[in-house]
Amino acid sequence: MASVEVVFLGEQHDDTVAHRLQLQVLQELQARLGEERPLVLSLEMFECDVQLVLDEYLQGLITEAQFLEAARPWSNYERDYRPLVEFARLHGWPVLAANAPQRYVNRVSRLGRQALNDLPPRAYAYLPPLPYPNPSPLYRKQFLDFMQRTGHSGPHGGDPERLLDAQALRDAMMAYTLAKHLMRQPEALIVHLTGAFHVAGGLGTPEMLARYRPGTRGLVLIWRPAADPSRFDPQVHGGLGDFVWLTPLGH
Repeated sequence: MASVEVVFLGEQHDDTVAHRLQLQVLQELQARLGEERPLVLSLEMFECDVQLVLDEYLQGLITEAQFLEAARPWSNYERDYRPLVEFARLHGWPVLAANAPQRYVNRVSRLGRQALNDLPPRAYAYLPPLPYPNPSPLYRKQFLDFMQRTGHSGPHGGDPERLLDAQALRDAMMAYTLAKHLMRQPEALIVHLTGAFHVAGGLGTPEMLARYRPGTRGLVLIWRPAADPSRFDPQVHGGLGDFVWLTPLGH
């Protein structure tokens, strides 16, 4: 991790074991690199239009209750993500609200990416530069295959191409958030926490980051629940990331 600029931590959002291990990763980074490099936590779980609220909380300007009321945290924040934010707060790490606002993601999924052009100018502060990049052909294939396998495509699941564009908006916004911070603080090491699909195989967000900041050094660590965490199956787990960390299924 010390050799890169961004560490992508890809999770299943309901994997409680992975969430505990994520805190251990932050603790190890603080112990080993806290005196050498600025360390930053970046979260898919907060949308970029609440960055001010998040900053105010980290600086002690507002209470945690006020922060939670205004920041739209995920329903599992208290159990799974609060320990990470509080660790960052304790040690003075910046925390990036990296995701695109859901209202704009939803607009793309309903109306297509061109619908973002109708937003008022002030909205563009919460979006990547438009038009944002298209997903790579391999990412596109994997996403559409996943939509078909899980039944999200078709008449009741929305147009799969628009859903892909909505997914790409999330990837682009998260990548642009990372790129902007590294442009301001190039010596930093950012730990970006996100759903595994956004980063598996170095696709998605890492690909978008290469568009916004070519040459950025990254590392992908994927947590994957498995029936037998002691058994690595190359056919199933190979190629998911630079490191794949198996966790007990159903925990």
